[in-house]
Amino acid sequence: MTSSTFPNISISTERLVLRPLDEDDVPALAAMMNDEQVGAWTDVPQPFTEDAARTWITRDAAARRAAGRGLDLAVTEFLTQRLVGTVRLARTDWHVRATELSYIVAPWARGEGYASEAALATAQWLFGDQKFERVELRTAADNTASQQVAQKIGCISEGVLRGACIAHVRSEDGTWTDVRTDFIVWSLLPEDIEGAAEHLADTGGFTAFTDWS
Repeated sequence: MTSSTFPNISISTERLVLRPLDEDDVPALAAMMNDEQVGAWTDVPQPFTEDAARTWITRDAAARRAAGRGLDLAVTEFLTQRLVGTVRLARTDWHVRATELSYIVAPWARGEGYASEAALATAQWLFGDQKFERVELRTAADNTASQQVAQKIGCISEGVLRGACIAHVRSEDGTWTDVRTDFIVWSLLPEDIEGAAEHLADTGGFTAFTDWS
């Protein structure tokens, strides 16, 4: 019988370790989620408290994995063990062997190529170890940074879901307002990533190396 839950795993690249979130991540996770860009492009509640971070780690992430819906991973620097982001798998379909991948990078770690490195390593693990056949990404129409990550790892743009995304704009008084926009849908199939690691290495992104346990 084929498994319908993701294992508790650790994925290593040259610079990063992707691992299950744990309670030691609470302060850094809360700080990361209170960032302006996270508030703008995700549905993470603002402000995001340490209690909310603890609930995410101890209850919500565990429930998602146990139910087979997805997987939440901390992205940490290999050398410093500092939390630099998260990767989430959601809307997982075990019959189709497809899942949706999303990523958040902490404000203190942007501009390093960490999102591309973490997303590509996760996709390589999904296609290689988990025998998945499709990874989907959805990026808000104006979120150019997220779109660049999708392009870097070899995703193909499939089209636009009109009016399907709610982004958020912060007003001068600090309150957030919902703004409806489009989602761009991207897909990654096993054959799409064959050249992506080499391309990222050639452009100074990172050395192609993935290990998982």
